[in-house]
Amino acid sequence: MTRLKPVAWREFVQRMRELGFEGPYAGGRHPQMRRGNVTVIIPNPHEGDIGVEFLTRLLRQADVTRKEWLDES
Repeated sequence: MTRLKPVAWREFVQRMRELGFEGPYAGGRHPQMRRGNVTVIIPNPHEGDIGVEFLTRLLRQADVTRKEWLDES
């Protein structure tokens, strides 16, 4: 299976939108994205790329599988 790679903030937001999430919305100190009743708190855009370990945690919190994330459809 293909490995996850670090991803730029804009690419992360774009891919999350493709997976059905809305946002990002302002929410406290960090932006949030929502899909149904699932809310994911995402990092601020000015903090650089999202590393593999953090990306894995965000995907788990968003209930998105590695296969869904890597699927290019």
